[in-house]
Amino acid sequence: MPLGSDHERVHLAVVWGRRRVGKTALIEQFGRDRPTIFHTAAGRPAEQELRLLSRQVSTLDAGRRDLVARPFHDWDDAMDVLSAIWEQRQVRIVFDEFPELTTTSPELPGVLRAMLDRPSRHTKLLLSGSAVRTMYAMQGVRAPLYGRVDLTLGLHPFRPHEAAAMLADLDPAERAQVWTIVGGVPLYLRWWDTSSDLASNIERLVTRTDGRLLHEGQLVLATEAGSGDLTGPVLRAIATGRTKYSEINDVAKADAARTLERLIELRLIERSVPVTDDARRTRRRVYHIADNFLAFWLGVVDRFRSEIERGLGQTIITSVLATLDAHAGPRWEAAVREHLRRVAITGALGDDIVAVGRWWRDRPEPVEIDAVVLSGADRRPVLAAKAKWTTTVDGRRVASALRRRTTYLPNADNNLRLAIAARKHVTNADDITVITAADIFS
Repeated sequence: MPLGSDHERVHLAVVWGRRRVGKTALIEQFGRDRPTIFHTAAGRPAEQELRLLSRQVSTLDAGRRDLVARPFHDWDDAMDVLSAIWEQRQVRIVFDEFPELTTTSPELPGVLRAMLDRPSRHTKLLLSGSAVRTMYAMQGVRAPLYGRVDLTLGLHPFRPHEAAAMLADLDPAERAQVWTIVGGVPLYLRWWDTSSDLASNIERLVTRTDGRLLHEGQLVLATEAGSGDLTGPVLRAIATGRTKYSEINDVAKADAARTLERLIELRLIERSVPVTDDARRTRRRVYHIADNFLAFWLGVVDRFRSEIERGLGQTIITSVLATLDAHAGPRWEAAVREHLRRVAITGALGDDIVAVGRWWRDRPEPVEIDAVVLSGADRRPVLAAKAKWTTTVDGRRVASALRRRTTYLPNADNNLRLAIAARKHVTNADDITVITAADIFS
């Protein structure tokens, strides 16, 4: 990370991302090669936060005072000492969950600005936080730290090929199955026991009263989505198929625009338009749950949760397992689109690839294509893909149906390529690009 390079003029860095995504682990790794003051805020009164920080700083020889006996009396005092320590030893300073500090010490961003603006006093300071909107706002035009942040890094759940690295003991098709359930959140991937089968993991994590994933969805709703009254209704509306803006508003019984924007910022939901449309003008917008685990929890776990908590988990596990294929289909399609984006970067799909996404139309008859690749300024379709959540598919049969659908694509290339995705095998695949879990989750 550039913050660690002496020659880089990075004095203030901001790392943000939702809870469980691995911010603290990354920051701890970053601080291993140099002394680091790592303070995790917890919304304590300012006096307690300062006392705890003083104890950490007291382990370093600042040459000033006994910080256990005489702890920092305010944040100006703390920043004076920390700045002096950095000048002596270039110690890195990390404030984890920084928004929790500002709730009880709203003056702190202004104190940091004053310190950073001193020409003779500098530090290497890193602020991290899970309150995504707060982390954005602290860098806004009217915020004290506006223009002072030298590096901003957003952390997000692992993409399919990245999640695969935490599931190395499984074969690619099994990795795909796990990813459709827990997504790319590192902690959830770590909870998955790769030495046990699917049913055993679902029983342990979901259908037991102490199952970690049974209760994790409630934590996501409570801590990641915010406290707005519309958050739960909006997410549940989308999870149950109310994907249009008007439908979501009908369920929420209010204008959900601000809630939708916040959930998009958190990458819990995604707003989609047909890939050939101009997103700035089209009205054909739909919303869907973008986070795999949240989709699993809302679409599968939540319907059984009350009875699992009453002790029926052992009898419910079969029903949970029976829903997984239907749940996995849209997640598999998203994995195929992500794979095509990665392949496009290598040039394997041709030059000047400008977009990869879903395409659909509702009238005069519904037609949908799982993935379409566009090329050039005229956004010409050059590849269309069908993703099947089955172990093996007949490529010739699926390609024939896909080819018929591509006739409805606007401005389609005469040499439009076809791609078919299955978990393990695509048979009869002459002149078809084959995609399997081994390609995506390698």
